Amino acid sequence: MRAVLTRVRSASVTIDGQVQGNIGKGFLVLLGVHQEDGEAEALKIADKICGLRIFEDENGKMNVNPKDAGAELLIISQFTLFADCKSRRPGFSKAARPDTAIPLYELVIEKCREQGFRVETGSFGAEMLVESINDGPVTIILDTKEL
Repeated sequence: MRAVLTRVRSASVTIDGQVQGNIGKGFLVLLGVHQEDGEAEALKIADKICGLRIFEDENGKMNVNPKDAGAELLIISQFTLFADCKSRRPGFSKAARPDTAIPLYELVIEKCREQGFRVETGSFGAEMLVESINDGPVTIILDTKEL
């Protein structure tokens, strides 16, 4: 799995003109599922998202985890994170098909909620407009093959 995690002051997702989800301070997470991913990768990336200490402490150092910072999560499915860009037209054959990706995407959301986070989401496969006010900016790329 891959995630692009951005620390935000606020973020929202709109589908068909309606706000589907919005958060205040927290993480906007764009989450991609690889065709070879399984439950282990979902658990690993959820744990990393929920424990990544990238909020500032009283000394301005990134040392505070999201729970202690009162963070919320907006998790958006993003199959394009596994784009193959060898040619000028990206290919997406490495991204998991919906029958695999949806349950794993939902498992990540469930595990984050179990850790006490308020989690908002987009809608898998929908055309979404995502807005964010980035904080820092701080953006981290997570890949379960590297964790």
